Amino acid sequence: MDNLTISKSAIQDELHRIEEDCIHSGKAHFNAAARWTRYHYCLGVPSVVLSALAGTAFARDYGNIAGVMSATVAILTSLMTFLKPSERASVHKGSGDQYLTLRNDARAFREIKLPCACDDQTAIAGVDEFTKRRNELNQASAQVSKKDFRKARDGIDKGEASYRVDKEKD
Repeated sequence: MDNLTISKSAIQDELHRIEEDCIHSGKAHFNAAARWTRYHYCLGVPSVVLSALAGTAFARDYGNIAGVMSATVAILTSLMTFLKPSERASVHKGSGDQYLTLRNDARAFREIKLPCACDDQTAIAGVDEFTKRRNELNQASAQVSKKDFRKARDGIDKGEASYRVDKEKD
């Protein structure tokens, strides 16, 4: 086995690791985005409905009920302002998209470009670029909860992140 084959084999292994990291991280971020979107609706919809009902209650002279509803709206609105669930959902979705983009680029490099790479330096430069991008994403991305990560891992283990073409090869 020559040095080029050994290098390409080691690079393929590292690209597989990057792809696996990206699949797990991307899916965990999508789970976090879905969770924060639920929080957004769970806080926002009742706030809107209770605001309308409180206005009606005041108009009909149900001051105590309207007061309770208004206090509840104030709490829900404060939580929306403090937690910013819509913003967090957007940040996690963006991170998930970036991880999947990196995974797709690494896979295309591994499957298509790496076999045609002329020399070790070209192959090493390619894997260095993907490693740098992954590290930057890891540093810049919001942290996901353990629950979001476990849910991602369980879904991946069940084949949720697999392409049909890859399943057919096995």
